[in-house]
Amino acid sequence: MRIASLALLGLTVSTASLATEVELGPRPAYLVQQMSEGALKDRLAACIGQPTKRTDFSISHRGAPLQFPEHTEEGYRAGALMGAGILECDVTFTKDKELVCRHSQNDLHTTTNILATDLAAKCTTAFTPAKGETPASAECRTSDLTLAEFKSLRGKMDSANKAATSVEAYMNGTAPWRTELYGGTGTLMTHKESIALFKDLGVKFTPELKAPKVDMPHDGLSQADYAQKLIDDYKEAGVSPADVFPQSFSLEDVLYWIENEPEFGKQAVYLDGRRNIDPADPSTFSPSMTELKEMGVNFIAPPLWVLLAVQDGKIVPSAYAKAAKEAGLDIITWTLERSGPLTTGGGWYYQTVGPVIDGDGKMLEVVDVLAQDVGVKGIFSDWPATTSFYASCMGLN
Repeated sequence: MRIASLALLGLTVSTASLATEVELGPRPAYLVQQMSEGALKDRLAACIGQPTKRTDFSISHRGAPLQFPEHTEEGYRAGALMGAGILECDVTFTKDKELVCRHSQNDLHTTTNILATDLAAKCTTAFTPAKGETPASAECRTSDLTLAEFKSLRGKMDSANKAATSVEAYMNGTAPWRTELYGGTGTLMTHKESIALFKDLGVKFTPELKAPKVDMPHDGLSQADYAQKLIDDYKEAGVSPADVFPQSFSLEDVLYWIENEPEFGKQAVYLDGRRNIDPADPSTFSPSMTELKEMGVNFIAPPLWVLLAVQDGKIVPSAYAKAAKEAGLDIITWTLERSGPLTTGGGWYYQTVGPVIDGDGKMLEVVDVLAQDVGVKGIFSDWPATTSFYASCMGLN
């Protein structure tokens, strides 16, 4: 067994080995095999079995949640092992205002085992079974628990069975294209613990400040305090600002970092989730790309589908992608392999190019268009081996 595989199992290994060892598994070769014949397939096929380098182009989205419970130590180690050069901790806060890694402040009922523990009594909304046309529901927030209580939970695959009439059935909703193979562990992490782990793994950091699900200020914690607290954890750990890419869907958060922490702010990523944007119509880009650049924003990150269009049956950059590039914005995008195989639709972010992306053989073609034609600096992936393989093969950073 190789050293890096031992690390994934939590066994003692050297930091130097972790920083250089990359294992891809069979998926990249499978995706290449599904491709149509052509120059791109030939080039990628020549890289199968060749050494793969760690790359900042490959960004680990919540760890490796295609198979591992998200935002857990096990998932983060898997993402690093697959060559991701940047790992993500989505940041929320607990009742005692400590920062932890969760995708949302109110997702504990789907991402942890809380409903099967005594802590379920502390949830904002208790479990209610499905009845008639009303789906099963629950809401459990990180702010419902102290840090110690949060750390007592176990991460699970993010899912819920909305037709369930029992807690056990509600917790057992994992999509068939994911897996429960590694769902038996799921070690939850604080933000500070993630920083220490990522340093040890030799990767960079992209924390996302999540939108609070409570009114702010919350128990004396203002939104500015929350944004500053995230940055303070990196300063306390002695992490270079050059290695940190703080993110937020809130432009106000990004502008706060630009103004108050300029060294970190210059790499702050504006996650563009504006629902009123038509990627083919620049008049819907408000603020415009030029205006964002003038505000000091350097990185913008829309979903995949916003960057792509179809022209004469081929996948090409969208008007949005062209406008961002012309304004001098660096582009990052999300999230590859998030919503299942492309043979079953691949998720909402493929909506613009769905008729062209009709199977897994198009996965690496999409990555190639994003890298070579759109010019993205990095791609978030639920299975970083795919993006690591492509970037290493193509000689990207």
